[in-house]
Amino acid sequence: QVHLVESGGGLVQAGGSLRLSCAASGRTFSSYAMGWFRQAPGKEREFVAAISLSGGNTYSADSVKGRFTIARDNAKNTVYLQMNSLKPEDTAVYYCAAELAGNSWYIPVYVREYDYWGQGTQVTVSS
Repeated sequence: QVHLVESGGGLVQAGGSLRLSCAASGRTFSSYAMGWFRQAPGKEREFVAAISLSGGNTYSADSVKGRFTIARDNAKNTVYLQMNSLKPEDTAVYYCAAELAGNSWYIPVYVREYDYWGQGTQVTVSS
């Protein structure tokens, strides 16, 4: 089992940057593929980005491609989401998620594929 805690959210102007962090408990962090999702008020939770257990494979949603970057540091049990060129439509609660990976290239992109979730961190982008 893994416990996830997000941090780094806040209020930023359009065009600005934020870096989200997700710290995981446990000694088997490197066995989990990790993902970031977001949920805006009145909308369903949507995929943002994911990274394989080794960090060698990543995938991002088209809406954030070229602006957001996912990375992980297995020595620190942490996954990051660097968000640049933020837009008001990026405003949402951002969640980190973990899924036990069957192979080193596995990248789950659907909510239903993840077993563990953090409590979320609010990101608000003002225009």
